[in-house]
Amino acid sequence: MKYATEFRDPKAARALLARIAQVADAIGATREKPVHIMEICGGHTHAIFRFGLDKLVHEGVEFIHGPGCPVCVLPMSRVDECVEIAERPEVIFTTFGDAMRVPGTRKSLMQAKAEGADIRMVYSPLDALELARRNPGREVVFFGLGFETTTPSTALSIQQAARENLPNFSVFCNHITVPEPIRALLDDPHMVLDGFIGPGHVSMVIGTHPYDFIAQDYGKPIVVAGFEPLDLLQSVLMVLDQIHQRRAEVENQYARVVPEHGNPVSLAAIADVYERRPSFEWRGLGEIDASGLRIRAKYAAFDAEEKFGVGYAAGPRHVPEPEGCACGAVMTGRIRPTACPQFGQGCTPDMPLGALMVSSEGACAAYWQYGGARGREAAE
Repeated sequence: MKYATEFRDPKAARALLARIAQVADAIGATREKPVHIMEICGGHTHAIFRFGLDKLVHEGVEFIHGPGCPVCVLPMSRVDECVEIAERPEVIFTTFGDAMRVPGTRKSLMQAKAEGADIRMVYSPLDALELARRNPGREVVFFGLGFETTTPSTALSIQQAARENLPNFSVFCNHITVPEPIRALLDDPHMVLDGFIGPGHVSMVIGTHPYDFIAQDYGKPIVVAGFEPLDLLQSVLMVLDQIHQRRAEVENQYARVVPEHGNPVSLAAIADVYERRPSFEWRGLGEIDASGLRIRAKYAAFDAEEKFGVGYAAGPRHVPEPEGCACGAVMTGRIRPTACPQFGQGCTPDMPLGALMVSSEGACAAYWQYGGARGREAAE
């Protein structure tokens, strides 16, 4: 099984772990606290727990779980606006499945569907386009959600809708970008971060240069990583080597997939369809300048915000977290999921209170799924 078994070899893993321990010991001789490495991507968080890397690495290395995934950082107000659109009788609302159970202040999309709203799970915005073709008398809205990984497919779908002149297709755009929240985290005086594991899938689209500011402006190393155990262990070692050698660079461990300058076709589609919002709200991080994308004026006919007068078109609105929910603190690495008073009590996969327990890449879901009884007992 090429590119899977090669990156799960136990002998190679033991060699990397030994080297990590050696470098961590050398770093530890000059400092008391462990090296704090933040993995930005929720896929990395789940891989770390799935393969037990958090228990295998040297005690001088501590993983800090970052923003994770777009579902995790989606503010409740945007879920409320999705429900508001979906409950219109003329609308067929389409979305990826992982957004269905994220709670809003009144209900989730799953609950709205159970109450009669025409909400359909799709695998691609192209599925939503096909629904628009087949249902010319209905408004088909696609929930455009994701980091740079999913942004190109939505952009290409909008371009296709424009070519076909499909007036009943629109996108509720909630696409967001990764570099800006990293800068916000680095500017937070309460964050103690020594280096980063960079997101592999996002970097396939944008390349490695958007992270240059992390090394140049903040003096922190970042290594773009793959998702197999040896990918992550090698990336940890690369971060540690940079720290030990007192250098800060952007390095690409995932070079077999991630090109230095990204995917030019995807980047061209993004540039054509989207422009930066002045700011966008992130759950747990608040409003972050230029961190969100909106649909350009030339494609306004396909912009659900403009069509239905919701979202930032109607003015931003902030909704506070549910009482006792610590998603924001978990997402920014301030506390572990088990430190949230609701973990395993008021918030479980069956009855989630926050997005981090819902999302397939959420940190709370990872602790619950791979932490076993110990993870749940820690909350009791």
